[in-house]
Amino acid sequence: MVICNMEDASRYEGLHPLFPTLFAYMRSHDLLHEPTGRITIDGDRLFINNSAPECLAADKQIIEVHRRYIDVHFLLEGSETIGWKPTGECTALSQPYDAEKECALYAEPAQTYVTLHPGQIAIVWPEDGHAPIIGRGTIRKAIAKILIED
Repeated sequence: MVICNMEDASRYEGLHPLFPTLFAYMRSHDLLHEPTGRITIDGDRLFINNSAPECLAADKQIIEVHRRYIDVHFLLEGSETIGWKPTGECTALSQPYDAEKECALYAEPAQTYVTLHPGQIAIVWPEDGHAPIIGRGTIRKAIAKILIED
């Protein structure tokens, strides 16, 4: 998992061919003032879920794991804690991998927690089990989904 400020995101553009497109889109659009919902940039290869979720306590949030997509979490408003645990160390499977939802769920605590503030991002690969949306109240965030090329 990579945590950085959005203004430093260009440093990571070489890690995936769609990162430059994503970061350019995020720099040129004010998603905080856009309606929530899916924003399609490149079909199912690159899209954004613009959301306003209600945060949960850390002991109520579960770890999610993806196989086919990289998540890029952009915090737009509020404060969000994200838990992290290596996927290979997740053992308390509560929902087996569902290809349609592109997710498996684990009911166990994360090993490490980091708090994001507006303008910060978290890049999460399949080897990064993560428990997002931990905190209090409603936040605004955008979660980009980037297909991992086969």
